[in-house]
Amino acid sequence: MLIDFFLHLKASRLPVSIKEFLTLLEALQQHVIEQSIDDFYVLSRAALVKDETHFDKFDRAFGEYFKGVEALPGMDVLIPEEWLRQAVKQHLSDAERARLEKLGWDKLMETFKQRLAEQKERHSGGNKWIGSGGSSPFGHGGTHPEGIRVGGRSENRSAVKVWEKREYRNLDDRVEIGTRNIKVALRRLRRFARQGAPDELDLEGTITGTARNAGWLDLHMRSERHNAVKVLLFLDIGGSMDDHIRVCEELFSACRSEFKHLEHYYFHNCVYDRLWKDNRRRHSERIATQDVLHKYGNDYKLIFVGDASMSPYELIQPNGCIEYHNAEPGATWLRRLADTWPHAIWLNPEAEQSWPYRQSTSLIYNLMGGRMFPLTLDGLERGMRLLSK
Repeated sequence: MLIDFFLHLKASRLPVSIKEFLTLLEALQQHVIEQSIDDFYVLSRAALVKDETHFDKFDRAFGEYFKGVEALPGMDVLIPEEWLRQAVKQHLSDAERARLEKLGWDKLMETFKQRLAEQKERHSGGNKWIGSGGSSPFGHGGTHPEGIRVGGRSENRSAVKVWEKREYRNLDDRVEIGTRNIKVALRRLRRFARQGAPDELDLEGTITGTARNAGWLDLHMRSERHNAVKVLLFLDIGGSMDDHIRVCEELFSACRSEFKHLEHYYFHNCVYDRLWKDNRRRHSERIATQDVLHKYGNDYKLIFVGDASMSPYELIQPNGCIEYHNAEPGATWLRRLADTWPHAIWLNPEAEQSWPYRQSTSLIYNLMGGRMFPLTLDGLERGMRLLSK
């Protein structure tokens, strides 16, 4: 079984070796840890991963392989909680779903406060209390057209608020691009210039100068030629964007290599009054959006990357942000950004044919003046063509 785990790590492009694997087996034989999957995770990471830059990749590979396992194989294994949750989940017919009532923003918030004050124990499969697997607007793993998700993971993507501590990771700008097509599409947005210190040999100028100097060597230097286009990249991270991490990492890596003047910021769902550069420190190192608005000139090209999938309240309602109370709705901030940087587009990794069926996507499409493009090669080419005008 552990050989398969080792091969799984290799398939996930982790630089693990046979010697490190034997060290792990030796530690297990010496009973270094208890019969716990958490202890095994710590031990295996210490034995197999020698560079902390690979921790995130190891976490993902470990989670995929041991998903739902509570103890080491060969020992007592508990039934995964996910299986139990699905077993008690309430399955509704289309007619029953249609009868579920949308409470509206004010009533939803007020009812949630009442439930918090009244509820004293855990519930599952119901239609009133904060629980799981039911039709209540509060909880997770159930079915309701509009509610507050408390814990759990997103399934129907209809929550207007989320009550949990959310941890996001930074996109990897060193990911290997499987194809050069993204870079080729980005090259439509080019304007070359030579700026900075003259540190490159000007061969043509040197030949001409030497010829004019009757054969005496006359060296000429020039500044490096590079793409002078300035790009601001705003990346939606976490939640429903977890489904699109791979393509976003490829785009991010391609932009890193293609644009010399590139600045990136992260947001979640929609841009509000705060942004961040590092997802690991997003709670402690926030950057005011107003500061970003005043920092960069209007010669920058602005590119949003996000699925535009959220509750409409996040765009039109003060305090509508899914994570905290915001004084101004998301639409206000999007208009400010578009007014500051008129050359702006939105790249959406969701299929273009699905956009009209999501209210938030339609709202952002209109706020951007129709400048939303799918995150495909054709969409990239169309978007870069618009930005280059």
